[in-house]
Amino acid sequence: MSLELSSVKADLDAFCGAPLAARGTGFDTVWTVPAAQAHGALERLKSRHGFNMLADLTCVDLQGFGKETGAPSPAPAGARFKLVYRLSALDPATGLLNARLALDAWVDGDAGPVSAGDLFPCADWLEREVWDMFGVSFSDRPDITRILMYPEFVGHPLRKDYPIKKRQPLIGPPDGPPRERLTEADLRPRIVE
Repeated sequence: MSLELSSVKADLDAFCGAPLAARGTGFDTVWTVPAAQAHGALERLKSRHGFNMLADLTCVDLQGFGKETGAPSPAPAGARFKLVYRLSALDPATGLLNARLALDAWVDGDAGPVSAGDLFPCADWLEREVWDMFGVSFSDRPDITRILMYPEFVGHPLRKDYPIKKRQPLIGPPDGPPRERLTEADLRPRIVE
């Protein structure tokens, strides 16, 4: 790994005003940043340290974690969701990976940090997925729209409090005839001439 992550962490510690919680080593490094400083940390990693690719952004819902086993929740008090940003530093000349790391940001309730769309254009799609599946919105994106579920879908299906037996309305094409339900025969492979 050609990028020294200890100097990168020291820079982020200074930016956040406190040492960041860290786990893992090398390419499996994960740092936890305050949600309010997530955008600034991402900007710093991109501009100063060459983390030029947002490989993924996802979310984890920890409501009820350890309820059956009695294990303590890793979430800080009042936090339910953890956003996980996965970053890569690619060499522009060769395309080879110099370093990779992940940033965690704990979110209280449904309000997330500022969007990373101005830093990484792909964040638009990833943030829409996080909102669609978990209901975590980004503070400067009031008009976020669904990307995986249809517009009439009610709720966010990957939340732990989403009712497992909830039925959504079947929506057909808006201007066509109503859709027929598939039968078991429709799902079997068949030869079409």
